[in-house]
Amino acid sequence: MPVISRFYGIIIRMYFQQAEHNLPHIHAIYGDDMSTISIMSGEVMEGKIPPKALLLVR
Repeated sequence: MPVISRFYGIIIRMYFQQAEHNLPHIHAIYGDDMSTISIMSGEVMEGKIPPKALLLVR
């Protein structure tokens, strides 16, 4: 899964092949925490990251 951005200790990754996943989303990794976030709505689909990191990702 390629890294598309790194900032403030947060890593954003995204799959590019639609066959692998259903809704368009990114994976945000912060330390040991990871969440899947919808690109369209910005809502967390799965997992968790600290609230401050989530605000930066959104």
